[in-house]
Amino acid sequence: MALIRWVDENEAEGEVGALYDGWKTANPQREKVPDILKCFSLRADVLRGMLDLTYPLQFSDGHLTRRTKEMIATLVSGLNQCPY
Repeated sequence: MALIRWVDENEAEGEVGALYDGWKTANPQREKVPDILKCFSLRADVLRGMLDLTYPLQFSDGHLTRRTKEMIATLVSGLNQCPY
């Protein structure tokens, strides 16, 4: 059970539901919305802001390729014993 309250995908309505649906459409290979995004779901405006901020940083090439960023995220998750 999460220590942070959030809106589960099966309960999401309104703007949060639309944001979840948009995320799932953009990530068809993923089975569910990541918990790290659900942490912001009680405030749809904050969730939208996080998606708008993080996706260009994480999923576009810049100084680091997306592959390198994913490897770093995997390592950090492993070190923190968090599911990736």
